[in-house]
Parts: sequence; C-alpha cells; structure tokens
Amino acid sequence: MDTTWECVIVGGGAAGLSAGLVLGRARRRTLLVDAGSQSNLAAHGIGGLLGHDGRAPAELYAIGRGEISAYPSVEIRDGEVVAAERTDDGFVVELADGRRERTRRILLAGGMDYRPPDLPGLAELWGRSVFHCPFCHGWEVRDQPLAVLARGAGAVHSALLLRGWSDDIVVLTDGPADLDGAARAQLSAAGIGVDERRVTELASESGELTAIVFSDGTRMPRKGLLVATTLHQRSPLAEQLGVELGGPTPVAVDPVAVDAQHRTSTPGVFAAGDLSAQMPQVAAAVASGSLAAAAVVQSLIADEYGLAIPGGSRHVNA
Repeated sequence: MDTTWECVIVGGGAAGLSAGLVLGRARRRTLLVDAGSQSNLAAHGIGGLLGHDGRAPAELYAIGRGEISAYPSVEIRDGEVVAAERTDDGFVVELADGRRERTRRILLAGGMDYRPPDLPGLAELWGRSVFHCPFCHGWEVRDQPLAVLARGAGAVHSALLLRGWSDDIVVLTDGPADLDGAARAQLSAAGIGVDERRVTELASESGELTAIVFSDGTRMPRKGLLVATTLHQRSPLAEQLGVELGGPTPVAVDPVAVDAQHRTSTPGVFAAGDLSAQMPQVAAAVASGSLAAAAVVQSLIADEYGLAIPGGSRHVNA
C-alpha cells in the first residue's frame, strides 16, 4: 500500500472504462479494478452505440482496455473490490486477494444486477431473444411475433414501447393482470392482446426462443420476449461508504443518488453507469463515465489549487 492513487474506479464496463480513458488522458494516477461481471456480456451485441452498433460487449471492453493501455498513469487490474472505508486523507479499498489500496477518490461503476423471473428456459435466452430493453434488442426481433411478461402499468408501458418494432404483440401477465379498463383499452387500441394464463416455461431451439409454454400445456409461438425487470445493487460498497441511495425508479430499486457532476452524498465518492442511471444503456454509461471522470479531475484540482467548482463542492477536503 505504498502508492496513493488519485482515483480508484470500481468496475470495468462501459462507464468504468470510459472514466479510465478520461482520467488517463488527464494524467491522473488511476487504478481500475474489473471483476468481469458486466451484466450485458450475454447479449448478442450492443444496440444503438454509435460507431459500435451490434458489436459484442466483450469485444467493446477489450477495445476499451487497449485504448487505455496507451496511458501509463492508468493500471487495469482484474479482481474485485470487496470493501472500502474513509480515512483522514481519502479512502482505502480492499480487494478480494487481500491487497489494500489508498486513494483520494473513488468512482463506483460496478453496475447493477438484473433479477428476471426464475422461469425455466429463461436464463439461456437472456440478452438475446429474451430481453428487458426494446431500444437495445427491438431491432433484432423486428416484425416477429413478440410478447411482454409483466403486470400492471409496467406491462402497458413496455408493450406500447415494443409496438414500434412489431404489430404482433401479446402481454403475458402470468396470473391476474392488474389492469383497469382504461389500460386494457390502451392496449386494445394498439392491437395488443392480454393473456392471463400462468407461464411455466420458455421453449427454445438453437439458443433462440420459439414458444411460451403455459400451465395448461399449450404453447404460444413467439420469437422474442420482453421481460419487465428492475436493477438491484450488486455490491455493498455504496453502503459501506455511506452513500445515499435514491428512491425506486421504473428501472432500478435502489440506484445511487448523484448530482449533475456524478458526485454522491459522500464527498470524494462518484458514481456512473447503471449504478445511478435512469436508462441502463451502454451509450448512457459511456457518457456518464466520461462526465464523472471529468468531475473527479476538477475535484482534485479544487483540493490542489482551489479551483471553484460550479454547483458547490463535495470533494474530500471540503
């Protein structure tokens, strides 16, 4: 623990790598710790990322690592940050291998966990023909018979969004729909049906969805399924650092609350990517990582030279 890093980035996904690139170009001593657990690794490709549309996530991350390697102030280390604590002059983070590292700033970019239903056949299809985001995966299943697995207002929202990619959509509520007359009328006006039968299995062939299997044994042929699911914190680091969580949103149960500069409630701790995003997309994660890194640099200069930061200061020595 001889080195004091200027920033430790927790996470090597889109947000973390984007932040590492900005910090490298700013010549800041940065340690990026990557646990390799990015939630989109199972996806066939990244949809809607300018310059990389359709590229496999693992390939994008490898490219990002390669770009960062040109900047000697940044070290990328495979591993997991399991603990973090505040000290008098910054923070100490502990890795799973027992190593402890001192740092002046922490940027949390470790992502969140998706928790889709425990439905037989779903896991092997997740991120491909079974998905949560129509903007990421809708194009690949366009003009195919699709379904939405959800209830209540979330079912209406998801189904109407998906309607832009197909005119053959049915909402599967897996039991009572929890839809009032107005909601049913909205769906009907869009040509979307509702099926309240219990779903017991997803049938597939060659790694792609073929049918929804119901408890009565019947099957509904479908080529794509949007599953309403929410993000959950996957790491205790935010709690350990005393970071405030925001209230539940349509996409996340417990997102980290950040301001416009991606500063958390704990001075010196920043967050980017799915951890705090309103819309979990790779493009948004890249942007948030870049913004967060720029804010980290400004906060370091504020400590060193008294730089005034618009919007107030949350840096460590404030």
